[in-house]
Parts: sequence; C-alpha cells; structure tokens
Amino acid sequence: MISMIKTRTRPPQAQFDELLIWVFVSLLAIGLVMVYSSSIATAEASKFTAFNPAYYLMRHGIFIALGVVAGVFAFQMPVQMWQNLAMPLFIIGGVMLILVLIPHVGREVNGSRRWLSLFVINLQPSELMKLFAVLYAADFTIRKTNVGHMFTKAFLPMFAVMAVVGSLLLLEPDMGAFVVIFSIAFCTLWLGGFNLKVFVLLLCALPVAFYGLIASSPYRMQRVIGFMNPWDDPYGKGYQLSHSLIAFGRGEWFGVGLGGSVEKLFYLPEAHTDFLMAVIAEELGLVGVAMVIGLFALVVIRAFQIGRHAAFLEHHYAALVAQGIGVWIGVQAMINIGVNMGVLPTKGLTLPFLSFGGSGIVVNCIAAAVLLRVDYENRRVARGMPI
Repeated sequence: MISMIKTRTRPPQAQFDELLIWVFVSLLAIGLVMVYSSSIATAEASKFTAFNPAYYLMRHGIFIALGVVAGVFAFQMPVQMWQNLAMPLFIIGGVMLILVLIPHVGREVNGSRRWLSLFVINLQPSELMKLFAVLYAADFTIRKTNVGHMFTKAFLPMFAVMAVVGSLLLLEPDMGAFVVIFSIAFCTLWLGGFNLKVFVLLLCALPVAFYGLIASSPYRMQRVIGFMNPWDDPYGKGYQLSHSLIAFGRGEWFGVGLGGSVEKLFYLPEAHTDFLMAVIAEELGLVGVAMVIGLFALVVIRAFQIGRHAAFLEHHYAALVAQGIGVWIGVQAMINIGVNMGVLPTKGLTLPFLSFGGSGIVVNCIAAAVLLRVDYENRRVARGMPI
C-alpha cells in the first residue's frame, strides 16, 4: 500500500530538457539586447535605416520570431524524417551555393558574394549548409559503418564531397563557413568510429592544406599578417582587431555598463555582427564574457550527453546529429570569440544565437529544435512510449 501511494505521488518526469531550453532563451535574449546596444548609433546615423535607432532591434526581433516559429515546426519532425531528407537537403544546399556565385543572382556585399536576394530578406546559403552538413554527415557515417576502416570507401567519398562544397565556399569567399562545415563532417566521422589511421593522416595534412589556402590568396595572407600583430598597422590591416582588443581592455572585470561602449561609436566595424563579443566585453566585462562562454559550454555538453543517451538507446543517427550540432555550435562560437580576442585570424563568422543576421538566427533556432527533438525522443523511448 505504501509503495502504491509513493508511486501515485511521484512527480511526473519532464518530457523536455528545460535547462537546455532556458539556455537557448538566454542566448537569444542576450543577443537581442546586445544587438540593440551595439547598433543604435550606427542605425541612428544611416540613411539606409531611415535614421531609426531601433532599426536593427526590430529586424533582429523579427528574425528571432521567425526562428522560433521555424523551430516549432522543425521540432514536430521525427529524427527519422530528417535522416530521410538528409541527402536531398544537402544537394539543395549545394545548388544554392552555386547560385550564389552566378552574377545577378547572388548578391555581393563588401566584396563577398554570399547571399541570395529574396526581395524582403537576403538568404545566406552557407548558414543552411551547416545544418545540412550535420544531417548528411550523420547519415553518411551510418551508411558507411561497415566499411569505416576502408580509406577508399569511407573517408575518400566524404573528402571529395567536402572538397566540392569547400571550393564553392572559398569562391564566395567564406573561409569561416568552410572551417565550420569541415569540422562538422570530420568530427562526425570520428565520433562514428572511423579508422584512427585516417585521422592521423588528416591531422598531418591539414596544416599543409591550410598554408596552401592562405598563401594562394593575398586577401587571406593580409588577414593573417594583420592578426599576428595588429599594432603594426592599426589604421589598416589591424584596424578591426586593434579596436576589438581596446574594447576588451576597457571592459575589465565588470564592464563600463550596458550602452556605455565607446568602440561601437563608429570605431569598431561590424559591431553588431562579427564583433558583437567585443561590445559584450566592453559593456559587461569579463563577467559578461564568462557568462556567454558558460552558456555555450552548456549547449555543447548537453548536446554530447543527449547524443550519448541516443547511442545507448541504439538510435545512432540521432546520436551523431546531436553531437554534430554540438560540434557546430562549439566550433563556431570558439572561432568567433577567438577572432574577437585576437587569438585567431579575422573570419566572417557570427556568434551563434547572438549576432545580427536573419539566416543565422533562423538556422540556429532550427538546429536547437532538432537537438531538443532528439532529447524528446530519447526520453519517450526510455519510458517505453511511442515517438
């Protein structure tokens, strides 16, 4: 009788990862506040924004709303459906990367051709390609599990596919997206248990390949030279990085206060996109930076825990998708923060969930929904419930 009473009074287990949901909400909320703070001066002084100081705030709010709606729809799709769509979506992503390079089809901004104009908004296919790469790499790894030890049947096909996608990205050019997608693909193969010898060879070949990419482009070489010592040319190659470092220095422990940044006042270019972390550092200090890094760390840790749980339940595709999303968010956040701090050369990568950008925010929200869906299915299967 006592055991029956205990069973009846036991609180029901949650069907969702509430901590992870609040982490995503926190990142989006911080991003909304900081995008407004970092863009208000630029928007107020620009004819493009009709001198409206809340221009970027309103657009970013709309993008978040669209992302949440897209995420709700994505959450309704079972993981098996994502696996069935992995190959078609990846092909569609590749076609869009080709369309971007066609004159009068792709839109060029600041010397880079990365956008497709949809009249009201601009679509950035490389952002979608990150999600499609997660889905495709997980599906490829599952299909090649039995031949994972064979170089020609397992590693070489993926390398060829990534070479094609990487070439298209470098023609835009979008070196940052190339690095993220490459990391997603080969970390997924690693997590899928492919031959260790292949990855040892890859680690040996990567430095040579990256040196070739840098040396083949004067533009990339100038960025690396500027990154090595931005103070050698603080008004030229090192201008953006030097002002980012000044913002970090001014922030100290607790920052100068929300809205108090000086660097965002036309000193630091792209303050609301690629260099948003510098404004966070200046206004919120080391405490604010540590909080943001902590939130990203929680996302990555939970993604790998969800993936491990899915693998334990023998849902191997779902496991690789969850961990692939963790790799994606972790690598992109690490690169963006590293660039802002002068640890890595400057690349055009936004801070996931925070930086201004419609395509990035919507795709990040869809990725978050897919991760939550994997966790949702894990919980239902563990309780013997239908998915």
